[in-house]
Amino acid sequence: MDFDKKISFKLPDDAFERIDEEADEKFYKIPRFVAHIDFGAIDAVTDLYREHLPKTGHILDLMSSFFSHFPDENTYSSVTGLGMNEREMFHNKQLDEWTVHNLNTDPILPFEDNQFDAGVICVSIDYLIDPLSVLKDMGRVLKKGAPLVISFSNRFFESKATSVWLQLDEEQRAYLVKSFLVDTKCFEEIKLIDCSPEFGDPLYAAIAKNIA
Repeated sequence: MDFDKKISFKLPDDAFERIDEEADEKFYKIPRFVAHIDFGAIDAVTDLYREHLPKTGHILDLMSSFFSHFPDENTYSSVTGLGMNEREMFHNKQLDEWTVHNLNTDPILPFEDNQFDAGVICVSIDYLIDPLSVLKDMGRVLKKGAPLVISFSNRFFESKATSVWLQLDEEQRAYLVKSFLVDTKCFEEIKLIDCSPEFGDPLYAAIAKNIA
């Protein structure tokens, strides 16, 4: 898929409503020790990180869980996870530290300014009810020039995905994520990539660099 169009969005008032509006803490209470995309898409995520993330430094895995998919050969100073389930992150062997935090009730990240050398959000952007606020604060905690890699597929928990995500096709979702990054005014060199493997789950990504 080539992302060479100019698409703008006028989102309806219910764009970020969800089928299941019960507390996220209840939904994510039970750990899910599973991969949310297939092996081909996981390899594509790892290749993205291999190409766009620094080989060392402090990395933030936002909306983390049981897997992080970082290249084994990279020697990061630390990898910090932020997610909704303590046990999932405890068993994630690539995390050095983690914190449980619901971004849908508090989009402010519990980290210092300019703390991280890179950030990732893997197949989770579709669950944020205020993605602009979260991404703006991501800009605060990333260092100047730090890359942000947001990957997404067509697999998700339908009951917790936002209404706008459910209504769009895969190409439109990519442009939606790009629009979030543009609207923050925190990122530059924003590009969309179709890195889907030949077979299996599709995989797309929005890549950007932090301005501040």
